[in-house]
Amino acid sequence: MSPLLDVRNLRVSFPTPQGRAEVVKGLSFTLGRERLGIVGESGSGKSMTGRAILRLIRTPGRQEADRLAFDGIDLTTLSERRMRDLRGARISMIMQDPKFSLNPVMTVGAQIAEALLTHETLARRDVQARVIEMLHAVRINDPERVTGLYPHEVSGGMGQRIMIAMMLIPQPDLLIADEPTSALDVSVQAQVLDLIDELVRDKGMGLILISHDLQLVARYCDRILVMHAGQVVESCAAADLHKARHPYTRGLLAAVPRMEETRDELPVLDRSAWSGT
Repeated sequence: MSPLLDVRNLRVSFPTPQGRAEVVKGLSFTLGRERLGIVGESGSGKSMTGRAILRLIRTPGRQEADRLAFDGIDLTTLSERRMRDLRGARISMIMQDPKFSLNPVMTVGAQIAEALLTHETLARRDVQARVIEMLHAVRINDPERVTGLYPHEVSGGMGQRIMIAMMLIPQPDLLIADEPTSALDVSVQAQVLDLIDELVRDKGMGLILISHDLQLVARYCDRILVMHAGQVVESCAAADLHKARHPYTRGLLAAVPRMEETRDELPVLDRSAWSGT
């Protein structure tokens, strides 16, 4: 069976006074209908990878790839119009701090409906029913009332759920979630991630979860790619993360605080240990 997503030698660069700087350097991976985590420090190229899959790197940025295919479709040759048809309908992306991606002057219901009507033609009654159904799916009580609210009238956790509803209502095959819970407290964070996990499993979707939190990704994903300076330095099954061998991955794991912590100081990454990777 062919992979849902096939990425080979993906490169993303931006101009600087010293010449073009590559922020993603020859990234390659495949994805089936599974849950893939991409982890690393800020600036490692995680978010740029997600944006590049959707061809959202704008000028003066540049992206190149030997192959970038989704469900057998060569994304590198698609016109911008066809890419717009694909975005949202078959590939959706939850951006960082998703509540702040909502339009402040449109009601919640209108924004979710817009995400659906961009890709489907439905009667008004059917659209409203789908919106209510989707808000129920993301565990929002009294969805009829919530559809009439504006983004500033909802909490952070509810805003995250609304954004998830908006991304999932077209029933995409692939969801890219870029730090979807970074602005939430731990209890709400777990609820949102459990929700994403449940919806992905129920709908048989592929998931790319981008995060700096190794333990969180290990809990919710099947496989993990560890990125540093635009490159993948380690790939492993999520269950085997504790067996990681690369010094960078081991350094990240060692720096994670633990409840039973007895160390006076957390270790600092020794970057010289993997210079030249």
